[in-house]
Amino acid sequence: MKPFFDRGPSLPLRLFIALLCSVGLITLDHYTDSSVQLRSYLTATVSPLFYLANMPQDMVFGASEQFMSQQKLIEENSRLKDTLLLQNGQLQRLQFLQQENDKLRALLGTSPVTEGQRLIAEVLAVYSHPFSHQIVLNKGSKDGVTNGQPIIDDLGVLGQVVSVGPSSSRALLIADNTHAMSVRVERTGLSAVAEGIGQSDALRLIHLPHSTDVEVGDRLLTSGLDGVFPEGYPVAQVIKVQRDARQPFLQVLAEPYAKLDRIRYALLVWPHRGTSQVDPQILEEMTPPEQGQD
Repeated sequence: MKPFFDRGPSLPLRLFIALLCSVGLITLDHYTDSSVQLRSYLTATVSPLFYLANMPQDMVFGASEQFMSQQKLIEENSRLKDTLLLQNGQLQRLQFLQQENDKLRALLGTSPVTEGQRLIAEVLAVYSHPFSHQIVLNKGSKDGVTNGQPIIDDLGVLGQVVSVGPSSSRALLIADNTHAMSVRVERTGLSAVAEGIGQSDALRLIHLPHSTDVEVGDRLLTSGLDGVFPEGYPVAQVIKVQRDARQPFLQVLAEPYAKLDRIRYALLVWPHRGTSQVDPQILEEMTPPEQGQD
């Protein structure tokens, strides 16, 4: 008589086979690029699931916005007008400073930094645990997104894209413990490396000597030296400086400006540099006349 339930391989054998397959896949992924395309296809496959998972939240947000009182809308509109007026004034000053900066770069013979394309993306999912700080965006390769592309928000730098699918992409946040970026201290111009420590509210500056001039409250900006993030974007503010003689380097912590634990929208940046030549008339005016000529 045939038994109702056939006995399969033993549990220890199944565990051994699973571990063996896992080690093989990890090794293959580490030493080859064959899994990059597979991850892109998988990201594209699960993208509809992210949209479905976010649908109830979007419906709730939409319903709540519909039921906002008229008085609250009037107050918000007035506040936004005041904010717009202040920002327009700051923008005028920024445009003037940008023009002055371009003139100085022209005198030095360097190319002025020009603004590139911008694209707003919505966050579909957030992965936040001690081993990974990543988000999934609703823009992909069909929108021009590429690997390594920086993303920012209205407060500062968020991170960079690490995997791209046709209609979605995955980005690594600056708080991830595998992420590092080049920054500059605004007050002194000091270049440093800021790395994530797995916390959404803290970064760490590494390999700084004890004699480094850095203070609590210093602003950290992108330096542009890493070739990924454009220069001048706000990153974090120094919140702790500890000089411990028992440690080989200075212990510095900084708090990111971007709210990494409350991300809903992100801005994809396509930075590029324009070409600029020094005005020949400027060179002629700066060149001293040769001696011996009448």
